[in-house]
Amino acid sequence: MKFPDWLPVYGSTDYRNKKCPVESAEQITFFNVLRRDYPQLGIIAVHPRNEGKRTMQQAMRQKAEGMTAGASDIIIPGNPSFVCELKRKDHTLCSWEVEQLTYLETAKNNGSFVCVALGYEAALEALKVWIGTK
Repeated sequence: MKFPDWLPVYGSTDYRNKKCPVESAEQITFFNVLRRDYPQLGIIAVHPRNEGKRTMQQAMRQKAEGMTAGASDIIIPGNPSFVCELKRKDHTLCSWEVEQLTYLETAKNNGSFVCVALGYEAALEALKVWIGTK
């Protein structure tokens, strides 16, 4: 997995362990810690459900309802907003969808704090940096 120069990466890009937790487990842990340690942010933080199998009709309806392809895994409204794509701690086990990078770059160009986090601990590190920018 390659990271564009404009995209801050939190976590170690040198970490390798094929048995590291899957992305959904990292996501669950991040939101559990966020809600426990930052309850006011936990109330407004969202994970857009834009993955998974669906019929063409379901996909068309969801798009019409506002689903955006590539929306990042963690979005917290604010000034600036926090937009974080969460990947596995061993990033070599992951890949990018083109829409994910487009979403992140567009969010960055519109003033959001954007990043990719390798694991939930890295996402919490990025969150602390973001809190310091508000």
